[in-house]
Amino acid sequence: MGSRHVPARTVLFEREKNGVTYRVPALLYIPRWLTLLAFAEERLSPDDAHANLLVLRRGILYHSYVEWEDMFAVEKAHLPGHRSMNPCPIYDDFTGQIFLFFIAVQGRTTESYQIITGQNLAKLCYVTSSDQGRTWSDVTDLTQKVIGESLKEWATFALGPGHGIQLKSGRLLLPAYTYHIDCRNCFGKLCRTTPRAFAFHSDDHGKTWTFGDLVPNLQTVECQLVSVDEEDGSNVLYCNARSSLGFRVQALSYDGGVVFQEGQLVEKLVETPNGCHGSVIGFPAPLKKNSRLNTQNILLQKPMNAISVAKTSNIVTKRVYRLLQKGESSKEKYEVNRQNNICKVMVHKQTKGKAIVTGSDNRKQASSDPTDIQVQKRFLKTDYQFQLPTWVLYSHPTCAQRRMNLGIYLSPYPKDADSWTNPWIIYEGPSAYSDLTYIELQSGELGAMASAPLVVFGCLYENGITSPYEQISFSMFTLYEVIQNLPFNPALPLPSMMV
Repeated sequence: MGSRHVPARTVLFEREKNGVTYRVPALLYIPRWLTLLAFAEERLSPDDAHANLLVLRRGILYHSYVEWEDMFAVEKAHLPGHRSMNPCPIYDDFTGQIFLFFIAVQGRTTESYQIITGQNLAKLCYVTSSDQGRTWSDVTDLTQKVIGESLKEWATFALGPGHGIQLKSGRLLLPAYTYHIDCRNCFGKLCRTTPRAFAFHSDDHGKTWTFGDLVPNLQTVECQLVSVDEEDGSNVLYCNARSSLGFRVQALSYDGGVVFQEGQLVEKLVETPNGCHGSVIGFPAPLKKNSRLNTQNILLQKPMNAISVAKTSNIVTKRVYRLLQKGESSKEKYEVNRQNNICKVMVHKQTKGKAIVTGSDNRKQASSDPTDIQVQKRFLKTDYQFQLPTWVLYSHPTCAQRRMNLGIYLSPYPKDADSWTNPWIIYEGPSAYSDLTYIELQSGELGAMASAPLVVFGCLYENGITSPYEQISFSMFTLYEVIQNLPFNPALPLPSMMV
């Protein structure tokens, strides 16, 4: 297929000899515990109607590799007489609680039957865990409380599948879609339904939930969300959805998922026949230097000289740039240091006589102790900061004829539907649903050789030799690997790598 490199693959779920099949992967990373949770549906066969329970494997991150525990069923995630489907986990970083949302569908009723009859038989449910997925609470059914009378307009609905997200405000967002009933009565029969993506959200850490408006125009089904920080300091919620229109659909929300703007086709992202689930994940863009990506900066996120950044980056304001120039001429040293997605301009100023240092209480203090040379020689403070824009990674089968050859795509400007790269194929062969996660490994987690964070992605995906539903595998790869293996496209505003 022309790929320069294929990442290592670990099989987490595999079809059993008795026909039991594992489908619909969902992946969640818990940074503070270095823990990965890999969910899937356990089915009696690959058929949707034969879904049964949700299963889980916990993985612990050790020095850039994952040690996976044995699989077990999340037995609490179940309603009697229903089958559990579409796992959609969300981690609340404020409380440390994990929500595992899913739909519980009555008996063996298919989605197509609900669409034809207009009779919804799906329920919105969740369980929670406060010990990183080891144990789970009893199930909560939110259907009537959250959806209520709107169910009369929904032939059926489902979640994600895959991960939900949390905004900086604390809002929890759960991607979803419904088959909205546009016209119910035509000579006594259901006439027309249209699939529409939307989002459930909670502003009180999961105590109460509500849902926003549907994507208003194009048909959209399974979807995922990304919170996108922009260069001017603003933020937009990005939705990427499955479609039967031949291409993916993207839609934007400027109020955190309550109202979505009209969707648009993304012609760079081709769909399979009838569409297939895909995954998106956002991460802070690497800093640029001299219009080329700095390899060390991508891998290690080391501080860069602020003047070099300012001259080539459009995310530093003119005011900051002028001050940086002034600082350069006055022999003050400036540098940019990245913390999460905020860049801070640091001022290192030589002082005479007694050194001026900044204490823990942020008040200036005088010192005459010559033992600490690093502190004595400079006055360090944060003068300015600016926001790194969000880049987005996307995973999906790359073949337009069938579910084949899982690819990784990159967009440095996700609002621009034409900004997507061609794919790096990470699995050659039958492949289908996938879920991505973003991992930033600190130096202590990488061993003595590393001195700063490493940007890594995890991908959990369906794959096989003759069918995409034989296995669910896990792969990890760095941003460096992604960029090195993307097919070169001179039309993209993506800088080339330094070698």
